[in-house]
Amino acid sequence: MPIVRHLFRALCASLLLSGPALAGEVSELRPIGFSADGKVFAFEEFGVQDGSGFPFANRFYIDTTSDTFLPGSPVEVILKDEQKHVGDARAAAKAQAAAFDTAYAFDANPGVIAAFNPLTELGADAGRLSYASVTLGPQPFGTYELALEEKQLPTQRPCRSMNGSAAGFHLAFTRVNGKPAGITLHDDTVIPESRGCPLGYRIGGVVTHMSPGAITHAVLVLVFSPGFEGESARWTAVTRRLE
Repeated sequence: MPIVRHLFRALCASLLLSGPALAGEVSELRPIGFSADGKVFAFEEFGVQDGSGFPFANRFYIDTTSDTFLPGSPVEVILKDEQKHVGDARAAAKAQAAAFDTAYAFDANPGVIAAFNPLTELGADAGRLSYASVTLGPQPFGTYELALEEKQLPTQRPCRSMNGSAAGFHLAFTRVNGKPAGITLHDDTVIPESRGCPLGYRIGGVVTHMSPGAITHAVLVLVFSPGFEGESARWTAVTRRLE
């Protein structure tokens, strides 16, 4: 029942904005950057675990030529101490991932936040996003448009959700550089065990990088799952280089 899920998410967002309340955990996201050639994209998410109160931080390093994690990624840290803070978890994850950051010089290539569609953007379309790929004026490129569709799929673990099954997703470009397109970026056939029991998804934003002969698009996707005190959300990314 997609309508029920979307109403539930809107309620969670309104509770977060109105003051203290019981609500699921929604992690924060920050892009780390790209390698100089755009062939590696990195981002981090962080927050406080729902239920335990433990701070966590995860750093993801993605090969954009194959849309797969680099060996050793993700780097995940949970500090099982309620006296610790999110900043402590972020610092620990960054220290553990120092070899990645040194090798790819992400600070020198932050990329462009081409579009942002957070959960707090009430009334925005969770499954559609239209954007320009670079911050130049006049804009030299046409519009890019994304479409995300949810679909019910088998999981690798027993799942109970509001509609009795787990959700996968199909993500595609419907417009590229101003022209109609039908380029599939991601299409689940089974729910990976690492994703748990997802209830739904939201296109959260796009980070882009321009290099000679290619523009790399990193599509940020928010993944909703059952939490300790409500519906929680973590981040994933789908990448594609367009040459």
